[in-house]
Amino acid sequence: MIDRFRALTLEQIADELPKRKNTLILFHVRPDADAVGSAFALRELLRVMGVPVWCACADEIPARLEFLADGAQGSVLLDDELIIDYERIIAVDSASPEQLGSLFGRLRRDVDIMIDHHARGRAYADHYIDPNASATGEIIYRIAKILLSREVIDEIPERVKNCVYAAISGDTGSFKYSNTTPTAMRIAADLVESGVDHAAICSFLYDSKPFGQLVAESEAVRGARFYENGRVATLLFDYELRESLCVSAEELDTLVDVIRSIEGVEVAVVIKQPEPTDSYRVSLRSKNDVDVAAVCSRFGGGGHARAAGCTIVADSAEAAEEKILDALQFHMNY
Repeated sequence: MIDRFRALTLEQIADELPKRKNTLILFHVRPDADAVGSAFALRELLRVMGVPVWCACADEIPARLEFLADGAQGSVLLDDELIIDYERIIAVDSASPEQLGSLFGRLRRDVDIMIDHHARGRAYADHYIDPNASATGEIIYRIAKILLSREVIDEIPERVKNCVYAAISGDTGSFKYSNTTPTAMRIAADLVESGVDHAAICSFLYDSKPFGQLVAESEAVRGARFYENGRVATLLFDYELRESLCVSAEELDTLVDVIRSIEGVEVAVVIKQPEPTDSYRVSLRSKNDVDVAAVCSRFGGGGHARAAGCTIVADSAEAAEEKILDALQFHMNY
């Protein structure tokens, strides 16, 4: 099958962005710092160029990331009445249309431009994808620098800098993951030198946990299941368990990092049931050379080699777990 979508250059995207087209920016469900940061950094770039723009997602922004959108717009959820025929739709940090959730199916036109950094996924628009970038926010910063060099913008706005720093910090785990490149650290240094309050951003991202999140994390330690002599750890967090603990879906976001931190665990798997249906959201993390993005791609998901996600339809959390473990067998040397 011939790919009908074009690979774009950053220069081509920089040519397109200043055009005054009513623009919708989409980002992936269960948004993280890179999704929100890259979306609102791009939003601010378009705004200062006089482009009408709005950010949208199928899920609301988590409370800990609201500072990135503060003062820009309110909710990112769109009612059916508000999904108008935008002249231009740009998706950021979303490796496949499935990652856009229900919003993708509700659009009245195709996505025009896809900007991403995931190695695995499925192109659904003309795209710029750089798997070597630490975060999609890094790519947005490079676009901003091009616009600045062309004097399309007078300066890189403060919100853009803050959002880009949060995006890079979030996707590199505060510069500790293997995707932390010299380029990422140089951009971070450039941003700090320009006045970004990195300590304040990191406080929002890492130093403030709601009580419900701590409850969920303690359950992760208690409920972890181990396979292959402790090399694989899974956690099943179904809807009934979440309701019984009175924790929100947002407060489950760190669970996969909790079980990944257990000594001896090479692959961590968290299976969550957002609603009492047969749809389960799965997050995978790897400490070694196991390509969890390849595992997730079997189920229409994607991500990075060491951090990926997908959605599985199954009769139970246990059945979803069995599907994931079977898929892992193709990617681990047991």
